[in-house]
Amino acid sequence: MKQFMAMLKKNENEHPPPTKLLDLAGQLCQELQSSFPSLEKLVEAMMGCKNKNYFLTNIHVVRACVSVHIHKGQHDAACRLLEYCKAEEKEELVQLWHEIHYRRVMDKHQTDFLTPLQKFRCRKRNPPPVSLCPEGLKNRNYSEEVRKQLHRFAAEVTANPDKKQRERLARDMNLQPTQVYNWFANYRRRQKS
Repeated sequence: MKQFMAMLKKNENEHPPPTKLLDLAGQLCQELQSSFPSLEKLVEAMMGCKNKNYFLTNIHVVRACVSVHIHKGQHDAACRLLEYCKAEEKEELVQLWHEIHYRRVMDKHQTDFLTPLQKFRCRKRNPPPVSLCPEGLKNRNYSEEVRKQLHRFAAEVTANPDKKQRERLARDMNLQPTQVYNWFANYRRRQKS
């Protein structure tokens, strides 16, 4: 930590800072993840320097900064940091985005965990920004045409197809047999209620 602080002070006017300094920052962020006071001090040093945007290209630094913001209850600051960071690991950034919003809901309801349904609703209410997800979130719903075919089969043939029928439907609609199996299980559940 002392070595890093000395290097940071020595190179505070260099654009870009030396790669060795950026690598050391990422390594320290990983090592100090379980020691909050030290991690907080490290994050404050990096975010207080002129070159902070360079540090935000390292996913370990981004994760540490988000962790510190969440710990302090600064959810909006954590979100802004994610929106403007330049780390390449977009999927991990989206996951961090969701973690921030889960934490916000847990703090609001004073609970230590969320059910899968609560997490789902939280993700729906707080989609990641375009800067994190340029192509948008993956849509997990089937196309209108596939849904119509499945509904037609359920209404005209059976709502409880056997293995061969599921495999044929999966082949015809370019789905996995387990997807067809799950769709019919969910369909039957919806019909009951």
